[in-house]
Amino acid sequence: MAKNRTPTIRRLILGLVLGLAATVSVPTVSQAETGSVTLVLTKGGFILGAGGGNGVLTFRGHHYRFRISGMSVGFTFGGSINKLVGKALHLHSPGDLAGSYTTIGAGGALVGGAGVVRLQNKKGVVLELAGGKVGLEVSASVGGLRITMQ
Repeated sequence: MAKNRTPTIRRLILGLVLGLAATVSVPTVSQAETGSVTLVLTKGGFILGAGGGNGVLTFRGHHYRFRISGMSVGFTFGGSINKLVGKALHLHSPGDLAGSYTTIGAGGALVGGAGVVRLQNKKGVVLELAGGKVGLEVSASVGGLRITMQ
């Protein structure tokens, strides 16, 4: 009988997210605030990867839509749909979310999988995201992501 590894993966993701959160300095409320982020990103490639999608920032009780586009270079094979949720830290206004983010990470999916990512833009906004992947993709790459508010 095959073991269900979902609880183990969830504990691993939770541990990684909590570990990432511990490495980020916490600003005072007067300096910046935290919003919640949900995004769906479709990506694929072979060596060179590309992706795009949409998301929603919830900040101060309002919802703000945004578009995502990005590329990666490194080991990438296949394609996946990623649904990520998490926090946007160090926001002064919703527009602070817009801009270019640099990513360094690794992840994988075969039918279903999990991933954790930490991104930062030039304005100091930090995105801490975790979620699942559906598809066939393996990657270890360096890339960039651009967020544009709608």
